[in-house]
Formats: sequence, C-alpha cells, structure tokens
Amino acid sequence: MLNQDSTKSAFRQTLSLPQIVALYIGAVVGSGILLIPGLTADIAGPASIVAWLVMSILVIPMAITMGLLSARHPHSGGVSHFVRLAFGDRFGNAVGWFFLLAVPIGGPILAVTGAKYFAILMNWGEVQTIAVAALIFFIVLGMNVFGLHVAGKVQTVVVSLIMAIILLAIGTAIPHFDAKNFSPFMPNGWLSVMQTAVLLFWCFIGWEAVTHLSQEFVNPQKNAIRGVLWSAGVVALLYFGVAFLTVGTHSYGQQISGASLSVMVQLTLGPIGGWIVAVTALFICIASANAYVSAASRIAYALSQEGIAPKWFGLLHPRYQTPIGGLAFITISFIVVLYVLASGLISFSQLIQLPNATFFATYIGGCLAGVRLLRDSRLGHLCAWISLVVSLGLYPFLGWSGLYPVGILVLVNVWEWKKRRMSLRAPTT
Repeated sequence: MLNQDSTKSAFRQTLSLPQIVALYIGAVVGSGILLIPGLTADIAGPASIVAWLVMSILVIPMAITMGLLSARHPHSGGVSHFVRLAFGDRFGNAVGWFFLLAVPIGGPILAVTGAKYFAILMNWGEVQTIAVAALIFFIVLGMNVFGLHVAGKVQTVVVSLIMAIILLAIGTAIPHFDAKNFSPFMPNGWLSVMQTAVLLFWCFIGWEAVTHLSQEFVNPQKNAIRGVLWSAGVVALLYFGVAFLTVGTHSYGQQISGASLSVMVQLTLGPIGGWIVAVTALFICIASANAYVSAASRIAYALSQEGIAPKWFGLLHPRYQTPIGGLAFITISFIVVLYVLASGLISFSQLIQLPNATFFATYIGGCLAGVRLLRDSRLGHLCAWISLVVSLGLYPFLGWSGLYPVGILVLVNVWEWKKRRMSLRAPTT
C-alpha cells in the first residue's frame, strides 16, 4: 500500500478555509440549480419544498462523513484511500477507478451544459456550442496545470459570483411571491414527493470530489470539517431559497419548468434575466468542472503510484508539481466524449446517467469506509450509517446505468488478476 508520507511532498498545502469552502460549493452547486427546482415543482407541486428541506438535512451527515474522513486521513486518493484503509487495496482501487472514469464523462457534460445556455440566446448551432464547451473545459484544464494555488483563488472568485447572482435572482423574485401559489399544497400525493426526493439527490452530489484535495488543505484536521459544515449550510440555503421562490412565484409548469430560474428572474428584470441565467450557468459549470478535474487528476496520480494505472498517469509538472499525467488522460477522454456527443452516437440524457452511477457507487464505498474508520467518533459513526442507508436505498432507482460501476469493478479485478499472473511468471534473480 502507498505510504502516505511519501505523497506529502508531492503536493503543497496551499488551500485556505475560504478556498476549501469555495471548492466544496463549486463541486456541489451544479447545473441542477438551474433545472431541478422547476422540474420538482412540476412533479410534486408546492409539496416539493418538503423534499428539498428533507434532502438538505439528509445531506449533512454525508458531508460530515466525508469531512471527518478527510480530516483524519488527508490523501490525494480521497474516497478510494478511505476505502483502502477500511477494506484493502482491491476495493480501494475499484472506488478510485469509479471516480476517475466518471469525471472524463461528467466534465464534458458540464461544459456542454454551460455552452447550451449561450447557444439558445445566440441562436447558435451544434458546431458553435461544441466550440464553446471545448473553450470552457480547456480553461479549466489550464488553471489546473498552474496548480491549486491558482485554481483555488479562481474558484473563490467564481463561487462568489455564483452566490451573488443566485441571491440576486432570489431577491428579485420576492416582490412577486404569492402565498396562494402554495394551494393545493400536495396535488399529486406523497408518492410524488418521494419521487422528487430521489431526483434531488443529484443536486447534492459533490462532497466526495474535494476529499481528493484534502492533502493540500492548510491544517486539514481543522479546516476539512469546518469547510464542509460552512459549505453544507450555504448550499442548503441557496437550493431551498430558489426552490421556495420557484413555487412562490409559480415559475414552473408546461414548457417552462426546465428554465424556471430564468423565468423567475425575468419577472422583474425582463429579457436581461435570460442573460443573467446564462452567465450563472457559465460560472456554475466552470466551478464544478474545476473541482472535479482537480480531484480526478489527483486520483489518477494516486492510482499510478499504487501501480494499478499506467505510469504516465503519475507524471508531475517539473515546476508546478501538478499532476499533468492525469490532466492529459482527462483531456484525451474529453475529446473522445465531445466527439461522441457531436456525432450523435449517444444522447446527452443517456450519457449523463453514467457518471451519476459511478458517483453513487463512490458514495456507498465512502460511507462503508466511514462506518469502519469512524467507530471512535459517535457523530461520525452515526453520520456514516445514515448516509449509507440513504445511498443504498436510492441506488436501485438508477436503472440500467447502475451496471456501469459493476462493469468497472469487473475490469479492475481482471487487471489485477493479469498483473498477479505476470508477476508470478516473471523470472527471479
């Protein structure tokens, strides 16, 4: 197993508490805030805010579990390292590959999502949309080449802008609030609220990403848990505020649910509101992609050090000491995924289900590790159990995409089996 001390010199402790909070918020507040409030209100009506409130509470144990594990075991391997400590190399390696093979798909999806908002406003075609998506993603890759000291500062600025714009949207919607929009409160029954809660889980995925950067936290024993608590509170307030006012202004229904935030903003600001939402989408996609690319490049480095990924995954920049091998892998994968999307070989909605499944599997592994590694912490042990039960309960709703992590697990085991056979056949000296 990789000696933790041997990796401490590879990355520098440069991320302060504000930057940690910004990375967490950037990882969690994704494009869901632009789409999900209207869609959930369409499914469950005003009662959807109950699901938002419940999920905002249930996500706190998950965030605390990841924060405590990061504080106790800071490592570039993130969740895979926690699982390795708890259950051994085989399972740790599998979780590492879950995360690594999710980001090269999820990153391009984020870039395309941001580009589409501008494409709609500008009446662009597919070529222009793909070009803007490529520009977004290569900006993120460039930031990561120069290291988290630069990327962390950029993330702080970007997340601050995201929060300002979302707060502006909430503020401009308040004058249009009408309590009558909450009646009837539950038009489609409790089952619709449960369906909404499952959908909302995707809005809160992201806590696992920043665990891969914990080795670069300044004072990780204190700042990891502080960062996760601050960011959990901010994220919950932002999501609930947008969801509550989406219902309160009735900015959903028929053909407008998928653009509810834009509709809500335009109540006061008119057409300029569409541009505000487009800029928000751009900031959100940059922030989310930045957090995940940073994390994935480091898990690629960790897997290379473990000997279960190609050696070039472990290449570091000679000056900035950043994992350029992992970034190169992500770049190659991004080009392939972008080509697949542009060629129409697979639809956007089909592709997005794959990273969702691997992130889910990563959470389950992290929660299982938390149950074992946090036994001496009453709070940590309880939070790990709650998170595990919630994750396992929702996993069957993934459908066919739930097989993707299973396929990765099979491939990892075949890789390790072949590696053992080759080592046994190697001549001894």
